[in-house]
Formats: sequence, C-alpha cells, structure tokens
Amino acid sequence: MTESREAAVDLDAIAHNLRTLREKSQAPRALAVVKANAYGHGAVPVARTLVAAGADMLGTADLTEALALREAGIDAPLLCWLHGPETDFGAAIARNVEVAVSNVEQLDAVADAARRATASDVSVQIKLDTGLSRNGAAPEEAGALFARAAEHERDRALRVSGLMTHVSNTSPEDDREQVRVFTGLAQEARSAGLRPELLHAAATAAALRIPEARLDMVRLGIGLYGLTPFDDETSQELGLRPAMTLRARVAAVRRVPAGAGVSYSYAHRTERETTLVLVPLGYGDGIPRQASGAGPVSIGGRVYTNVGRIAMDQFVVDVGDAAVSVGDEAVLFGDASRGEPSADDWANAASTINYEIVTRIGGRVPRTYGEA
Repeated sequence: MTESREAAVDLDAIAHNLRTLREKSQAPRALAVVKANAYGHGAVPVARTLVAAGADMLGTADLTEALALREAGIDAPLLCWLHGPETDFGAAIARNVEVAVSNVEQLDAVADAARRATASDVSVQIKLDTGLSRNGAAPEEAGALFARAAEHERDRALRVSGLMTHVSNTSPEDDREQVRVFTGLAQEARSAGLRPELLHAAATAAALRIPEARLDMVRLGIGLYGLTPFDDETSQELGLRPAMTLRARVAAVRRVPAGAGVSYSYAHRTERETTLVLVPLGYGDGIPRQASGAGPVSIGGRVYTNVGRIAMDQFVVDVGDAAVSVGDEAVLFGDASRGEPSADDWANAASTINYEIVTRIGGRVPRTYGEA
C-alpha cells in the first residue's frame, strides 16, 4: 500500500465468485452486473475479469455505463435497462449495446433509431414489472407493448430477444408469485407473435434460493463481489470471497487525558488517559456518518470501534495503550476469514446493507487490483 487510502480489489476473488454462483445456481447463462462502477469496485477491470471467467453477458443500469465499457474495448454482449427520456438509442445501436425497454415510447424510439441507422438485426429486451412497482411495464400495459413490438418485428426494425423482470426478495412465496406472473406474461408475448430467447428474473438471492426464478439466465450482482444478499447466511457460508479491502494509513497518533473531547460536538469523551489515532477516511470517501461510534477498524491485528463523529475526511479510533504509529495500516473492511471487519459489519453499524457500503466508496479512494 503506497497511498494514504486504498480500496484493494481482488480480481481473482471476483472470478472465483462467478464460478461459485454458476455452480450453485446451475443456471444455463449468467449475466454479470457491473453497474455503478461495478458496485464501487471499478467497472472496466471487473468487466474484463468477468468476461474472461465466463460471464455470458454484462449488465449496466444505464447506457452511459455501457458505452464506457465499449470505449474501453470490451466487446462482450451487453445489456442496459434504465433510460431517461433523452437517451440516445442510436448510440446503443452503433456500439452494439442491447437495451431493455419498459414502455411503448422507448420501444418506438429504439425502432426509429434503428431505421435511421439502417441497422439490421437490432435486438431489444422488454422489462416487465411483476410486483416491485418500479421500472418496467406493468402487467396491464404489457399487451399493448407486446403488440407494438410485434409490429416492429414485422417491419424488420428490431426483434425482441428477451423478457426480464426483478423479484423482490421479500419471501419465497412472493418471489414465486412474481415468477408465475412473469411466465404468464411471457406466454402472452408469444401469443402476440414474439419469440423471446431469454427469460430472466433472478438476481443473486433468487438465483441461489428460488430455482423457479432461474429460467434461461440469472443476473448476478452483489454475490460477484463476495457479499451475501442474505441476513441468515454469510459470505463464507456461501463460499464467496469478499473482493474489496478498504484500508488507510494512520495519519496521526495522540496521547490524551481522561475527559478529552473527540471530534465534532464532543459526542465522545475519553474515559481515561488513552491513545487516539486518526484514520484519513470520512463521509467524503463514502464512509457512512451514521456509523459514528460503531464502525469497526482493524489496526495491528486488533479490532477497535471508531469514536466520536465521522467527519468528511477522517475519523478517530481509541486504541487504549496499544503501540500504534503514524503509517500503520488500518483496515475498515475486507475478508472476515482473515479476521478483518466486513462490509456487513459496517452495514450493521450504519443500519444499511452491504451493497451500499461498497458502492458508495468515492473516487478519492484509489482502486488497486490484484490479490487483496
């Protein structure tokens, strides 16, 4: 570690996690989700790793993310599914990015772009909302969307290659009901004359626990990064290896008397003479301020809890009488199998989820790649 702060990403762990999830789910195909800068891990190096490890397709939320992968030279099949009203679908067609549409307006815009580009074999997918009340066509809107898609297919403007939805992970019963609705809508699409090759509904959680949701492809997200989507099963129990280790070098060490105030508002005062160390990471780097007084940090092989308010650039750790020096390594989270705090520990400290902990790590923190 040469920087004062670092997010070390183990690409071998990511490849391992893809293989493990494919084996556990036994799904015919796997789409690897690299949206939001690959959940904070770095979209381009992670995408290259996943393609080399056998991912059948990559997925992003929006087109900007997808085009950045194309600019980096990644030519694997690529799907994106969340679009604003001004999305340039012509750019998607030019760079061979498949889009999933959620309404007739988006579908028509893709068809118009395909005609302007005089492109052949433009494929789209249709996103259906089966219960999340988010992005996707609602069941009562699907018929009109299918009919319009069939018109565009007859005109040879485009073809519908797949249908997708997202289950809620509320309960097995709720997820199975969504799959039932989805497969019913797929039959409705076929009755309208469409022949989608791919049906997919499952992200990591459903891929592991809801066999009915695996269908033709699973979309793997959080599990690729070695984090569990469950409250009752750890990453280790799933055979996954956390890919990101967030660490920094101690920036200052100070011996203080009993009663010393620590950080803003003196939310913490020392109970005795003790040593305080300064870690140069804060909410400007994505460390949740909500974890003030609760976030774990490993220094010298021992785990402490931060004290006082987490500030924009730094926070404080009370190490008692331990011998800590400026430049020593402080690990906020990594692989629990190595005795380090985990992203789950920080999620619990901040009353959030592990997805948010890794994804929010900011651009000021350099990413390095190799073994963590």
